[in-house]
Amino acid sequence: QVQLVESGGGLVQAGGSLRLSCAASGRTFISYIMGWFRQAPGKEREFVAAISRSGGSTKYANSVKGRVTISRDNAKNTVYLQMNSLKPEDTAVYYCAAKQDRSAIVVLTTTTHGYDYWGQGTQVTVAS
Repeated sequence: QVQLVESGGGLVQAGGSLRLSCAASGRTFISYIMGWFRQAPGKEREFVAAISRSGGSTKYANSVKGRVTISRDNAKNTVYLQMNSLKPEDTAVYYCAAKQDRSAIVVLTTTTHGYDYWGQGTQVTVAS
């Protein structure tokens, strides 16, 4: 089992940047595919980005591609989400998620049902 704690959210002006972090407990962090999702008020939780266990493969939602970078530091049990050129429509609670994976084939899941563990979320508000 893994516990996830997000940090780094806050209020930023449109066009600004934020870097979210997600710290994972346990010694098997490298066993997990990691993902970021977000949920705006009145909307369903949606996929933002995912990264493979090694960090060698990534996937992004079309809405954030080119503005967001997901990365991980397996030595620190931490996954990051660097967000640039933020827009008001990026306002949401951002959640970190982990999917235990032992497959030799990299498949980066984009659905909420594909992840086993979730953090409590961190609020990102982008002012226009």
